[in-house]
Amino acid sequence: AAAAIGAAVAEMSTLPIDIAKVRLQMQPRLPDGTYRYTGFLQAMVKVAGDEGVGALWRGLQPALVRQVSYTGLSFVLYEPVRNTISGGRPKDEIPFYQRVLAGGTAGGVSILAMNPTDVVKTQMQTARGESLAMGNVARNVWAHGGIAGFWRGWQPNVARCFIGNAAEIGCYDEAKTRLKASGVPDGPLAHFGASGIAGVISAIFSTPVDVVKTRLMAQAGGGKTELKVQYTGVVDCFLRMPQLEGVASLYKGFWPLAARKIVWTIAYFLTYEQASKLVRGSYSD
Repeated sequence: AAAAIGAAVAEMSTLPIDIAKVRLQMQPRLPDGTYRYTGFLQAMVKVAGDEGVGALWRGLQPALVRQVSYTGLSFVLYEPVRNTISGGRPKDEIPFYQRVLAGGTAGGVSILAMNPTDVVKTQMQTARGESLAMGNVARNVWAHGGIAGFWRGWQPNVARCFIGNAAEIGCYDEAKTRLKASGVPDGPLAHFGASGIAGVISAIFSTPVDVVKTRLMAQAGGGKTELKVQYTGVVDCFLRMPQLEGVASLYKGFWPLAARKIVWTIAYFLTYEQASKLVRGSYSD
């Protein structure tokens, strides 16, 4: 329950940044050589101006379903997976790499189950100038791609969530343990510091796979995009993007992703810890 509450609050707070990130990752170069969106703040302002403020929360329904289910399942799995990998060691003696491995495993398994919600959300967010209903997008993916269409881009998505969850949960767990050991009391200050560290690390390592995941999902089931290139799979996308757009293209949308990751992890973990205290009577282990 605490994980679900934290995920819902964090997702609603940061979805406009996610919209900007997706638009930056998907945009082609215009005929005059420039880009429609030049940065995540400019992208949010332009999307709101051209399509209405509500466009900044486009895809909210599948985003909430995805985050509440994925994050909740990740946290349900994390502690038992961590304890299994560590062989039942006391928490303060568990090595950092085992926390990271446990976080990544929990995230990868969880997002594999929730991949369809990411496909639907991505197509709703990339639809410039039109508001697509979640049901209509799902029916279109089914009609053109069948059940496999909902798992389009699952490989980079699992990789992204393995990396992201390993950084977010594993690094948060490690950072909080170290902060407490250094004398910082287990409370909002420790939670804020640990979550900020986790968000920065997660953004740095997960951006390239996030870009590939976005592009593949936007094309699932014949989804319409402004890109002229159609990718055949993960490897094709990873190879053709640097060839056609330069290596830096794999970090398209980095700043909004980093901003969202940091804000999301801080909002999530602060809410999660407070909800844990209300529900269980103590902060997370």
